[in-house]
Amino acid sequence: MARRLTTVGLDFVACAPVRLVFAREVSASPEAVHRALADDVTGWPQWFTAVTLCRPTGGGAGREVRLKGGTRFQESILAAEAPERYAYRVDMTNAPGLRALVEEWRLTPAGTGTRVQWTFAADGAAPLRAALRLGRPGLARAFRDAVTALDRRLAAAKA
Repeated sequence: MARRLTTVGLDFVACAPVRLVFAREVSASPEAVHRALADDVTGWPQWFTAVTLCRPTGGGAGREVRLKGGTRFQESILAAEAPERYAYRVDMTNAPGLRALVEEWRLTPAGTGTRVQWTFAADGAAPLRAALRLGRPGLARAFRDAVTALDRRLAAAKA
């Protein structure tokens, strides 16, 4: 890991210089989605194709994550409130220009399924902030594809 990021809390989700929020409804229950996010950490690469490795660290208090392209994160879990919320902060990364990053997953009942909302809250050098804003469509597509794949995975496990 190259650099330690600024330590921020859950409040950063509301005040970050860059906030990208995406939402999608799935057929799985909030409980099932939360279990996949918070309890089946090693299963993330099965449904989030950008993730090549995800494993718990510190007895479940953190995660190690690797993405396609070589980006690596050491994270701290900030909230694992079943079945409503799962959030984590990046503590160390090799990604250039990043100063702070928190991701929050909010789960709310929607009919017989779940509304999944993902907030990507970041701060960094001006070029990184601009790149993140320009990259919004790509992150939106990655989120949509990941949540769709997760819903399929949960439906297959239920069957």
